[in-house]
Amino acid sequence: MKKYISVLAAAIMVVCSLSACGPVNDAYAKSGDDKLQIVTTIFPEYDWVMNILGNNPANAEVTMLLDNGVDLHSYQPTADDILKISNCDMFIYVGGESDEWVEDALKEVTNKDMVVINLLEVLGNSVKEEEMVEGMQESEHEHEHEGEEADEHENEHEEDDVEYDEHVWLSLRNAAALTDSISKELQKIDTANTRIYKTNSDAYIKRLNDLDKQYSDVVSAASVKTLLFGDRFPFRYLTDDYGLNYYAAFVGCSAETEASFETVTFLAGKVDELSLHAVMTIEGNDHRIAETIVENTADKDQQILTMDSMQSTTSKDVEDGAAYLSVMEKNLLVLKEALK
Repeated sequence: MKKYISVLAAAIMVVCSLSACGPVNDAYAKSGDDKLQIVTTIFPEYDWVMNILGNNPANAEVTMLLDNGVDLHSYQPTADDILKISNCDMFIYVGGESDEWVEDALKEVTNKDMVVINLLEVLGNSVKEEEMVEGMQESEHEHEHEGEEADEHENEHEEDDVEYDEHVWLSLRNAAALTDSISKELQKIDTANTRIYKTNSDAYIKRLNDLDKQYSDVVSAASVKTLLFGDRFPFRYLTDDYGLNYYAAFVGCSAETEASFETVTFLAGKVDELSLHAVMTIEGNDHRIAETIVENTADKDQQILTMDSMQSTTSKDVEDGAAYLSVMEKNLLVLKEALK
């Protein structure tokens, strides 16, 4: 961690040297070839912005930093990334433990007029703590982290050690609230196009709400009310929205790739106990844990179904037409199959 901080500090120094003599961005008092610059960290934020912009009357330039398949938990900013942030008019990030680098970056390089949107702060009390459920495997890193926290902060309040579930974008209800917040801030920056942005965001939020209703209808009609993931579990916001239960091998932010015998045995037993006909995974090609769970069930014939958490969406996916709503529509079809 110390090595990472020193690299970030060096990057910040480079940015400062590059931008110290440059022009200061006024809050969209642009002229000539200057464009409204918006920087997002992850794909859902990027796609929400693009839907708010619509035909993009301000000719805004929108950047998605995590564009090469590296997920939020593994991302480390480059000097070029920090430079993009330092020169932008709006910066949108999740705000969880994975974004600890942001505080230092903004402290050193943010221009005074930049609008910064932290998703967790926007959602406030609706943000959930990371949760360990029965049978879920704790990682060695988590044990080491807990030990370090006990040594370093033994006199601090317990609530200071709370870790929040960062995967807020996987709730359509959160997506609607966040889209509305981003739209309102964009309207303040680019007042000439306020009406356009409001119209676009209102229409998009209606689509989010309509899809939310479809999810509710599917869950209400389902005979099964439990999902079991042989994988990480980033879908807690989604399952909580619709009153679903879940079991999983790991928490959503876990870096673990190998499940213990005890974890596999427990999850296979739950598949049998609840008569589940599907074992779930998230996107990616490694489904070995799910396959092993199926092999250890009594019937050994469960489907392996994949839901997309949008943590590995690339710029190539965006070029090929990837959209937040279409991904969530596909997830609904998978959910409907899993809950038969």
